[in-house]
Amino acid sequence: MTTRLDCVVIDSLDPMRLAQFWSVATGWQIAMETADELAVEPPDGDPDGLPLVFVPVPEPKSGKNRVHLDLGSVSPHDQADAVTRLRKLGAKEVDIGQGDVPWVVLADPEGNELCVLEPREYYQDTGPVAAVVLDAAAPTARAAFWSAATGWPVVRGGLDYAALRAPEGRGPYIELIGATEPKIVKNRLHIDVAPYPDGDHAAEVARLTALGATPADIGQGAVPWTVLADPEGNEFCVLQPR
Repeated sequence: MTTRLDCVVIDSLDPMRLAQFWSVATGWQIAMETADELAVEPPDGDPDGLPLVFVPVPEPKSGKNRVHLDLGSVSPHDQADAVTRLRKLGAKEVDIGQGDVPWVVLADPEGNELCVLEPREYYQDTGPVAAVVLDAAAPTARAAFWSAATGWPVVRGGLDYAALRAPEGRGPYIELIGATEPKIVKNRLHIDVAPYPDGDHAAEVARLTALGATPADIGQGAVPWTVLADPEGNEFCVLQPR
């Protein structure tokens, strides 16, 4: 058995405000709210969506995120409309050294970078979230690790780039982009994976550790999931089978 991609988790000073922002950004609803987390999820029955889970943390964002979300568009008008809509909700344009590019780099109300992409043919069927993007010193090697963690095959690649997608060929991509900056602080966005319902949690943790993951202590205490870091130190959680 393997693990599969479950959700993207976003650290938040104000989970409700951030969930409301991303609900508008994606067109999805806040589907779950507890004292510990909120979830923005695609409509029931949508197999292509990727839930976004917002959890409270006390520390503010520090430095550029190494994980961010890309939002797709279907036309130049759609891209411009999305940028306008998000700016009205508190997003700001930011310069992360992108130069003259056809996409727009914004930061959400807590400073998390995101890109509103220009129309691209291979993103036309992803849904509102086109990609989960990870900075990587070695994109090809990290793509192999994340393929093993999520069960998604590598579908595109180059010297400083690799993309994974669900075996069904639907939904968002996971993209690894070459980056030289070292990881310094805990990521504010991370991926959760989970074994299938008949999977073995301990066995999957051992499998991922054998592939280069290491245990990570982010102050989680006694929890039913296991926090690991990929070979470049990016935290992720292995949830219980589901």
